[in-house]
Order: sequence, then C-alpha cells, then structure tokens
Amino acid sequence: MSTTETAGAFGSRPSPFPQAATIFGVLRYALLLAPSANRVYADAAGRLARAELTVFAGSGVLDAPPVDAAVERIGGVEYLTFAAPEPGPRDLAHLANLSAAYALFERVGDDLLRPVPLHPLARYDSDLITIPKYTGKTNEQFTRLLLNVTLLASASAPRMLDGPVVVLDPLCGRGTTLNQALMYGYDGIGVEHDGKDVDAYAAFLRTWLRRKRLKHTAEMVPVRRDRKLVARRFETVVAPSRDAHRAGATQRVTVLHADTTRAREVLRPRCADVIVTDAPYGVAHGSRTDAGLSRSPLDLLTAAVPVWRELLRPGGALGLSWNTHVAPRAEAEAVLTAAGLRVVDGPGWRDLAHRVDQAIERDVLVAVAPEENG
Repeated sequence: MSTTETAGAFGSRPSPFPQAATIFGVLRYALLLAPSANRVYADAAGRLARAELTVFAGSGVLDAPPVDAAVERIGGVEYLTFAAPEPGPRDLAHLANLSAAYALFERVGDDLLRPVPLHPLARYDSDLITIPKYTGKTNEQFTRLLLNVTLLASASAPRMLDGPVVVLDPLCGRGTTLNQALMYGYDGIGVEHDGKDVDAYAAFLRTWLRRKRLKHTAEMVPVRRDRKLVARRFETVVAPSRDAHRAGATQRVTVLHADTTRAREVLRPRCADVIVTDAPYGVAHGSRTDAGLSRSPLDLLTAAVPVWRELLRPGGALGLSWNTHVAPRAEAEAVLTAAGLRVVDGPGWRDLAHRVDQAIERDVLVAVAPEENG
C-alpha cells in the first residue's frame, strides 16, 4: 500500500478522505505535476499549482469547483490532490490547462490511481515554446500560469477554451507569451524596444513555421506616422492546418519594435482582452525610461501602465510579474490602482510569490479594467 502524506508549506496532516474513493458523491483526484528543467521553480511548483487551482475554482468557469486542495506525496512522488464531484468534459478541459498539469488520476481507495484523460489546449507542437533558449527567458510553465490567472480574472474567462481572445505582451522580449497564446489558439500582440529581440523572434517563428510546413504569411514592414518612422511591425497569419486556413480559422501574431510607453502611437485603443507581461527584474537588466536606464520596474510601470490601460477592453485584465526585492507589492498595487484598475484579491491570489534565484523573488499581480456599465 502506498503512503500518502501532505507535504511542503501546508504542514503534515492526513488525507481528507482516508478510506473511500467516493463520499457523498465527492471523488478524490491526484494531479501529477509536470517536471521542470528549472530546479528552483520545480521546488515551488506544488504550492503554485495549488494556488492556481484555487484561482480556477473561484473563477466561475468550472461547474464543479474542486475543494480541499493539498500538495501530497503518494509513493514518494509529489501530486496536487483535491476533491470534487465527478467533473464533466468541460471542467476537465479547463483543468487540463493548469500550468503544471502532467497527468490526472482518480484515487480509488488508498493505494490505486485510475488515469483520467486530459486534453489541454495545444493547437501546435510543444516545441514552439520549448525550442527557444536564451538568457532571460521566462520559465514556460510560469508564463502559462500568468496567462491563465490573468485570463480567468477577465471578462474573457468564459472563452478560455474556445476564444476569441487577444493577448498583449507590452514587454514581449523574444515572444514566450506570444507563443503560448498561439498554443491556446489566441491572437497575440507584442511590443519590444530591443530590435535584436524582435529580429530574433521573427527569424525563429519564420523558421519554425516553414519546418512544420504550416500555411502562413509573415512580413516585416515599417510603420510611419506623418512620414516619420515610428516602429517596425512583424506580422504573421497562420493556421494549424490547410483546411483551417481555407476556412479562415487563422491566428495573427503582431510584434512591434517600439517603446512600450508610446504604444498608443502604434496600437489602437481597446485592442486587447488581456495584457500579460513579466517586468524587468532590475538585476541583470534594467528598464528604459525618459530618464535613462532604471533598475526599478516601478519607474517603467508608472510611465507605461496608463498607456497599457488604454489598450485594454472593458472587463480586460492586466497580469504582471516582477521582482519584489526591487519593488514592494504595495507600491506595484498603487501604480495599477492609480491607472483605474482594480487589483484582484482573494483565495489563491496572494500565494503566487516564489523565488527565481538569490536576487529575485517574483510575485504576481492581476488587475481588472471596469466594465463599460461599471
């Protein structure tokens, strides 16, 4: 018989359903956590998965929200366990997109696990996200988590599985967020001030699309205002199959080589359902402002968030991660609030902080723009 114990930051306690698999119509489940190449992130994965599941449970997208979530070791392996009435296909489709989900099992008695099929959103092969390797790349699992919780806080949450959703990363770097949006079947918009990063992303995506033999268009064009060059725009239109392309079921990714604080010069207002971005950490990299290079993300956020706010649709959400060692949470919240956004709080939302390395403690803030009638 396998041993089951609660592990990690939640203390040691027995499983909430120690005997039967079903009590009063409630089933027990165990979610096997995906392995992570990042050892530090892997150490926090169970706790982050529990917080993310709590956000899913409170979002309203699930018909049978899970309860009693815990991080447990079963047979020496770490799982996220929870209880719920038997979930329907749509609930399972949502839970399949948990950022750390690897495999789901129904717990039968104390020592048996029965596989439950999961079908996550994956419109393209996973190497779209895993192939790019470069210094400063945001962890892929964390990128997915940040997109998930931001989307679940927004008015677009009911469209998570079916779209349409437009994701904007105003500090997009080499496009990890944009590639995750593609995987989910969404459209993506990126803004990046470093031309080398824009060129690197364009080169990668073109090569990847050709290698996968996906029908697409891709072009880099100048953007002019009053005959002056204000940006470069890389744009790709792609579909996962030729049939989808013929049917017009395409996705669009647009990356603008421009200063994010001047994004309104190159993007129309209310163009994004969600904004998802990982701010500069102020350690190896700083952020550019009118005053020059700053090691504090607050200087950049103070200048940029009011601009980003104009790009959000009513009911849209802005999800932000940053290094709390160089910017306290209360000050980051104040920047979002000053821009007319409501910071989301409640179960799960304050449990997403985690260590990246000795100099970086990363946290997550999500804030929502008011509805038009709000």
